[in-house]
Amino acid sequence: MSELGALPNVGKVLESSLNQIGIETPEQLREMGVKQAFIRIRAQVDPGACVQMLYGLQGAVDGIPDKLLSSEVKLDLRMFFKSL
Repeated sequence: MSELGALPNVGKVLESSLNQIGIETPEQLREMGVKQAFIRIRAQVDPGACVQMLYGLQGAVDGIPDKLLSSEVKLDLRMFFKSL
């Protein structure tokens, strides 16, 4: 298992999408940021990427399952998603 695959919420599909935008490590994901990574995935890999992927990315960075994200974080991510 890769470093990214060891993060919560990161399965083979998300890991592949991250690799395709140049992210190979958890540190690179943290440096780029969840929102920028999501924008790049939508632009370069998966135009239909949904808000659930955004939650998964945030959970991966926070080290928790996406189901445990706070309602405030989810609201912020939903607002960001709707603005795209």
